Amino acid sequence: MEVQQIWETVKEAIVAYTGLAPATFFTLVALLFAVYYVVSVMFGSPAYEDYRRHGERDMEEEQMPPLKPPVQIGEVTEEELKAYDGTDPEKPLLMAIKGQIYDVSQSRMFYGPGGPYALFAGKDASRALAKMSFEDKDLTGDISGLGPFEIEALQDWEYKFMTKYVKVGTIKQTARDLDVDSKPTEAAHSETPSHVDAHKDE
Repeated sequence: MEVQQIWETVKEAIVAYTGLAPATFFTLVALLFAVYYVVSVMFGSPAYEDYRRHGERDMEEEQMPPLKPPVQIGEVTEEELKAYDGTDPEKPLLMAIKGQIYDVSQSRMFYGPGGPYALFAGKDASRALAKMSFEDKDLTGDISGLGPFEIEALQDWEYKFMTKYVKVGTIKQTARDLDVDSKPTEAAHSETPSHVDAHKDE
């Protein structure tokens, strides 16, 4: 008898507070509980988390082919380095800083075709990195005339590459580069005779 009275009281309360019939109210409660159970099992269980992680890993492996180990290419010219700009998937993706060549294949999403820094690949981009420039005229290893802040920025980039990527070669100096490097020495030698003559005159 007491149970019947309690049930009647509950039904009246449901109608009063929700405006729903008791049968409708309990159907909604059961449905919400079922949805909560399914969601908690799918997104909260370790089994689902493992399945999701494996699925994401498999998708990444399908999208990104396995990386080949870095191959030393030795000393190459800037023209030869252009062949490693990422357009040929069979070749490593290379980039140089201050004449040192690094394999950046692991960061193909950044330096490969379509990446934000793709124009640096296959080149010595020292000047462009120092100035954070994307202009063609700065895509060179010539760092003459850079300011102290630009030199510091370039050193930061060089340290990053040295610690993250494998060095695989160097850029061969051309006759023009060697001529530029020798000019200060030649100038110093040309000054020596006059300096000596001055002492002789004394």
